[in-house]
Formats: sequence, C-alpha cells, structure tokens
Amino acid sequence: MPEDVERQGTYVQSLARGLEVIRAFGPERPEMTLSEVARATGLSRASARRFLLTLVDLDYARTDGRAFSLTPRVLELGYAYLSGLSLTDVAQPHVEDLVSRVHESSSVAVLDRTDIVYVVRVPTKRIMTVAISVGTRFPAFATSMGRVLLAGLEPLEADRLLERTELAPLAARTTTDPTRLRRIIAEVRERGYAVTDQELEAGLRSIAVPIRNRRGKVIAAMNVSAQAPRVTIEQLERDILPALLEAAARIEADLPK
Repeated sequence: MPEDVERQGTYVQSLARGLEVIRAFGPERPEMTLSEVARATGLSRASARRFLLTLVDLDYARTDGRAFSLTPRVLELGYAYLSGLSLTDVAQPHVEDLVSRVHESSSVAVLDRTDIVYVVRVPTKRIMTVAISVGTRFPAFATSMGRVLLAGLEPLEADRLLERTELAPLAARTTTDPTRLRRIIAEVRERGYAVTDQELEAGLRSIAVPIRNRRGKVIAAMNVSAQAPRVTIEQLERDILPALLEAAARIEADLPK
C-alpha cells in the first residue's frame, strides 16, 4: 500500500482486495476453489469468501458450489478505458494490414507502471504457450514493446521503474542484470526500436517500435512476433522492421490532434 495514500486516508483497502481477487484469475487459473483464491491473494478464507460471493451477487463471477470463475461481465471493467482510448480504434486496421503483409502476429501495448498491457492484438497463429489477448500483461523489462516504452521515458524515470521491478527470469535467456538492462534501454532510445530474442519465452523473437502522439511523446509500442526457428534477428531487422515502422507511422498520422 502506498504510504502517502494511506496517511491521507484515501486508500480503500476493501476495493484493493476485491480487485486482487479478480486479478488472481487468468489463463493458467480460470477456475479456483475458495482455498486457492485465498492462497493466490494472501487473504484469509473468510475474507476471500466474502469477496467472491459479492462478485457472484454482482454477476462478475459464478460458482458451482465448489469452484469459482469469472463471467464475461468483468470485461465491462476495462471497457471504459479501451473505449475512451482512441488509439485502439486507430491502430486496429493498421495492425491487421501489417499482419496480412508480414504473415506474423502483431500487437500494440501501453505502459502501466512496470508492466505492458496489450490494447490491440492480431495473431496469425498461436506461437506462444501463454495465450495473449487484449488486457494481457507482461513485465516491461523482458519484452520488446516494454523496452521501447521504457526508452520513451526520461532516463531517470525509466531507472526508477526498473528499480521497482522484480527482475525475475521468464525464460532461460531473460536479461535480469540491471546494468545490462539500462544499457539495452539506452541503445533502444538511440536506434528507435527494440529486439528481444527468446527472453519472454523460449522460441519467440520480437521486434518493436514506438508510437508517438502529435507532441512526439511515446504513448504506445507496436511489435511483430515470430518463431525463432523460422525467423532470424537479421530477418526481423531487414524484412519486418521497415513494414513495422511504416505501420506505426500510419497510426501516428491517423491519431487525433
């Protein structure tokens, strides 16, 4: 809990814990028992039960008497953000066009504290063991889009985010050394794009570029992901990068003033 918020008496702990219960569910845990929810959130069984039954009463969750799962109504919680984010409407057709040209999956993501959040996703085929959809989150430090977004910040701000990030390896090749990460982000800032080679998941390579608003501020990142056995880093930079840069430029041109 942020100490300054707690001191001001503006922190609603019950709301925060209710959101923790919702966020405990995901692709790897679409259905959980009361005990599993309590373990995942660190809540007592009694507290977890109250939050779960409240979500059931509000139709955000369902239960068969033993296990709980979320309902599609939880999508309403993110709809207000996504519907008000003109970037998604602008980017979607350009991402679809890029995918049809390069025949690889493409996405757009924004930075949320130390994570990236997908706001547009157009796959060609499933190339990851973890399903990705709008709303999926990954640690920014280990992704090409995250590094582009970190590079778009002021260096001191990017450093502060890295300091608050748990640099846990997500794959065998994940870079977790803070000094090395700062050097990588500086290189991305200088050259204007980022490449990751099997750092988020074994067998996955990705290249990403920034999307800027009319004032030149980086507001999102756009990537193309490909299977490592089929596409080399050199091919990503030679064949994919020009099309990716062109698509990002088209998105920027279509953003409202």
